[in-house]
Amino acid sequence: MEILIKASQFILSLSILIVLHELGHFIPAKLFGTRVESFYLFFNPKFSLFKKKIGETEYGIGWLPLGGYVKISGMIDESMDKEQMKKPAEPWEFRSKPAWQRLIIMLGGVTVNIILAFLIYIFVTFTWGRSYIKITDATYGMHTDSLLTSIGFQNGDIPVGINGEGLPERYTYGNLTKDALLGRVSSVTVKRDDEELEFKLPDEYGHLIISTGKQGLFLNRTPFIIDSVIVGNAAEKAGVKVGDKVVGVNDVSTPFYGDFFREIMKDKKKTEEDNGKDIILKVERSGELISLKMRTNEKSQIGVVSKSATEFFEVTKEEYSFLESIPEGFSETTTQLNDYVAQMPLLFSKAGLSQLGGFGSMGGMFSAKWHWQSFWSLTAMLSVILAFMNVLPIPALDGGHAMFLTYEIVFRRKPSDKFMEYAQMVGMGLLFTLLIYANGNDIYKLIFGG
Repeated sequence: MEILIKASQFILSLSILIVLHELGHFIPAKLFGTRVESFYLFFNPKFSLFKKKIGETEYGIGWLPLGGYVKISGMIDESMDKEQMKKPAEPWEFRSKPAWQRLIIMLGGVTVNIILAFLIYIFVTFTWGRSYIKITDATYGMHTDSLLTSIGFQNGDIPVGINGEGLPERYTYGNLTKDALLGRVSSVTVKRDDEELEFKLPDEYGHLIISTGKQGLFLNRTPFIIDSVIVGNAAEKAGVKVGDKVVGVNDVSTPFYGDFFREIMKDKKKTEEDNGKDIILKVERSGELISLKMRTNEKSQIGVVSKSATEFFEVTKEEYSFLESIPEGFSETTTQLNDYVAQMPLLFSKAGLSQLGGFGSMGGMFSAKWHWQSFWSLTAMLSVILAFMNVLPIPALDGGHAMFLTYEIVFRRKPSDKFMEYAQMVGMGLLFTLLIYANGNDIYKLIFGG
């Protein structure tokens, strides 16, 4: 059921993004009198799930959910319709239009995706406001792993500054993690007991995290109190109850969730090979310490859900009028775009490529329960990513077409049709290689873990 809910959200989100992106091409094409032969949600090799011709355009739904397309007459695109290009240009064809009109048509999809993200963030902010836990309100401090302890951090340290200055307003552990990964944080000042200590982060911290496989991220420490027990799993069979506070695994004290997670994930590969491992879970229940023997599954899970951090710390809530939501929506859109641009060196590093995910990874980002705020926020983020990826100057992408059109405007001559055909083939080959690699990573991780 969880997989079905995630898949449903992902397909709905992807469908919204594809249809609106293609409308971004379709509308200016029609306004400039260009014929659009097909408008498809998803690809339709060999057959379509649905199609209907209205006027000169066939509208349809394909069966391969890897994207969508509009087929514009007189344009070298993924359809590779060479026969049409051999005929004399007609006035209603793309190739007959002025270069500036063709450039607007090609950048229409990207423009719509940015506008869509902006509008979604406005309405998300207006409808739900903002709720977050400031670092200084997470009173148990931070959880560290070996990468952070090697720098000098300790469990329980409370960050109070970055780069030699105080923390920015609204700053959370999520912000600190992201900024450190993207190289925006060179040092972190923490409060430990009654003193403040400053620790330098290694150069290329983000690459170090990815290449070592460490978590290496800044996480707040929260007690591990059982919020729900999943029926049929190890915890239920062993007698774990809602409200139990987990305090140990075997002979190791685990007063916080991070401690428990680190301990339960030890010997991960052996656990996978043995389809689980035997543990003794120690819990506090009504002031009594209880030891419960159980066997985890192959992923070292016992089948429980912990109370969220919002149960333990003060949550800052902000509400916005519609007018106040507009600059917030603009700020969130530009922040997401800037962050994604900053991630590119990490993404295309050797270590980053090993972590590259496809549709499975994207679908996994959605909530296991249908949650509209989360759904729309993720859709807005994916819209920004789709806009950025499409504007890259790669043949077969909108950005590749825009690059050649810009060349034509500047030098007042078109690249030859033969050159455009070869460029299109190279671009499509590159994209399909990347698509296969990313989704292959997902399959590999599903089978072998990762």
